Amino acid sequence: MGEKTYELAGKTARRVGFGSMQLHGVTGRESPPAEVAEAILRDAVAAGVDHLDTAQFYGGGEVNRLIHAALAPYPEGLLIASKVGAVETAGGTLATAQKPAQLREQVEQNLSALGVEALDLVYIRRVDRAPGLIAEGDQVVDLDDQLAEFTALRDEGKVRAIGLSHVSRAQVEAALPAGIAAVQNWYGLLNRKDEPVLELCAANGVAWVPFFPLGSAFSESPHFAGLRHVRDVPEVREIAAELDATPAQVGLAWLLAHTPKSLLIPGTADPEHLRENLAAADLEIPAAAMSRLDSLT
Repeated sequence: MGEKTYELAGKTARRVGFGSMQLHGVTGRESPPAEVAEAILRDAVAAGVDHLDTAQFYGGGEVNRLIHAALAPYPEGLLIASKVGAVETAGGTLATAQKPAQLREQVEQNLSALGVEALDLVYIRRVDRAPGLIAEGDQVVDLDDQLAEFTALRDEGKVRAIGLSHVSRAQVEAALPAGIAAVQNWYGLLNRKDEPVLELCAANGVAWVPFFPLGSAFSESPHFAGLRHVRDVPEVREIAAELDATPAQVGLAWLLAHTPKSLLIPGTADPEHLRENLAAADLEIPAAAMSRLDSLT
């Protein structure tokens, strides 16, 4: 499996972290009670997780509130990454918020909700391509303008590191001079369309943090309809049975073995799934099984 840690935003982080999105019902599922969500966050950190991924638009700020309630004052060494570029509307849906002033406002909201003076890492979530939201009208904003705002925020000490999300290889290449710490794109065993982006990141020391690493948790949404999950693939289930593992663990372990530059942020609202996800860091996939997985499309 190789190294168990990798550098992220100037810190050494374990390669399996925790994505907080599912702690609120943003995937169309019922939200866990607040006390359950807070307990999962504490359990994750107690188990060694030192990289949390969040966004102020998760649950209209509810997820950040849960993180603050569960973990503040934050343990030394804990890296909290957030995203900006969207907002939750009064109706509970997401809308694009791409203008530089909107991005700055979202950074300020994250700072306030999390109770910190600076954000370790913030991803600019672009909305240029499917799946997901697509920018229209005055929400079509040049990446250069967004990077200029974030460079100013970094100079002001409000953001320590800049990341990009849902971006193309050309966009990453153009952004490299600004000092990009990480890229968060949709990528996994069943979706490798962004392999060229991964290769560029690996060549330039940019951390790779894939979202939807196992498939889509949004299969009910029209934006993400038809996306598969690793548990639905017979070959993955067969390999999981051979290794006495779950399909999810196989999907995560494949990512860790595929590139040493990756850090994972699987999310869950289930304590047992949390333990399974973290255990994937220790799952060794034999070469023959890796070859079978590599051949999947």
